[in-house]
Amino acid sequence: MLPPILEIFIVWHPDDASGDELAKIIFDHFMHGPTFSGVIGGGIQVSLRSSGWGVDNDAPRPIYSTQTDAPNGLRPAQFVAIVPLIGTEMAAAVEDTNSAWHRFLTSVQQVQTQTPETYGIFPYLFSKGANNKTTLGQIFREYQYIASGNHDATVESNSSMLCRDLTQGIAQLVSPDEMDRLTAFISHTKHHSVDENDDVDELIELVRRVIGNTRLNEFFDASDLQPGSDWEAELRARSGTSAMLALRTDLYSSREWCQREVAIAKVSGMPLIMVDAIGSGEERGSFLMDHVPRVAVRKIENQWQEKDVYRALNLLVDECLKRALWMRQKELAQDRPELDVAWWAPHAPELLTLFIWIKDYLLSNPMPNEGIRILHPDPPLGPEEREVLINYARSTELTSEIDIMTPRQLATRGG
Repeated sequence: MLPPILEIFIVWHPDDASGDELAKIIFDHFMHGPTFSGVIGGGIQVSLRSSGWGVDNDAPRPIYSTQTDAPNGLRPAQFVAIVPLIGTEMAAAVEDTNSAWHRFLTSVQQVQTQTPETYGIFPYLFSKGANNKTTLGQIFREYQYIASGNHDATVESNSSMLCRDLTQGIAQLVSPDEMDRLTAFISHTKHHSVDENDDVDELIELVRRVIGNTRLNEFFDASDLQPGSDWEAELRARSGTSAMLALRTDLYSSREWCQREVAIAKVSGMPLIMVDAIGSGEERGSFLMDHVPRVAVRKIENQWQEKDVYRALNLLVDECLKRALWMRQKELAQDRPELDVAWWAPHAPELLTLFIWIKDYLLSNPMPNEGIRILHPDPPLGPEEREVLINYARSTELTSEIDIMTPRQLATRGG
């Protein structure tokens, strides 16, 4: 339907034993995980580069850049990410500066230097010493290696760290918003229920510690709001421009500012993960807190589970990349009027976001089209959810019928 936004090339030497396994982990994360299946088909592609054209130990097949034609006349992806999996065999193959592997990897490095805005290199070292005083280490000396920090294997696997670091790096490359580093806005309540005791404070402390173990930045009001600043304006601005990790403890959904922060994040189309840390329960809850991905964080033997927090952060980073891909697909669609999409909703619409969108749409379109198409990432709304939204739209000043669908539903209709 649209040309790919992102192509990831995973490169490893065929004699490096761990290469196949690592490539499969990365491939499955981007191609088989539920998060990225929500964008328009072909928005993200993963290609493997290990073997050549049939010659033993020959360099892999060429990698086309964003500036060259892809094979068979296909349009290249708008962004290219190269993931060299660095082992001792690759290092040995590159040591000879006249070898095919040396020419291959130096050409990759040169293209990235020429087009850094659209072409990223994210090396991963799985064999200690393969980059130490080697020619291969010199080729990639300017690049920060992914998953290079120490981690506690009892709470997070190496593959989890690898995929999160890679996803974050690619999101920062692809994002249409200017960013140097993804920021996680920690939304929380300062109030505890009778049964929570110190649970909330302990959870906040754990979340901040886990974020500190990643490459993510954080925004936490108690430490990041500066003396003399307009705290209300700052919280509003941060809620609408940061990826949000909302810590839903017992009283969270009833607090005015927690509701406000979540609402701003939703209306702004920002990534939002609800951390379900409810202990004794909620008196009523809030409709504002639903309709978003949710990760359960629980206490076992009176300890918050650190691995649950990592799962929430990993999902938040995935959502950041999905949003970036979706926004880039929206840009490409400007040249495809047959798609005829009035609203590229970054999340499935709900009453709050649909209300705001209709109001803004009518301001700029006093004479609406006969039929209005709203497109949002998969998964689709349930039939009852969709019917409620359509009936609500009919009750407003919007005189046109709306059609709410996902890319897969659009494809089945031949649109």
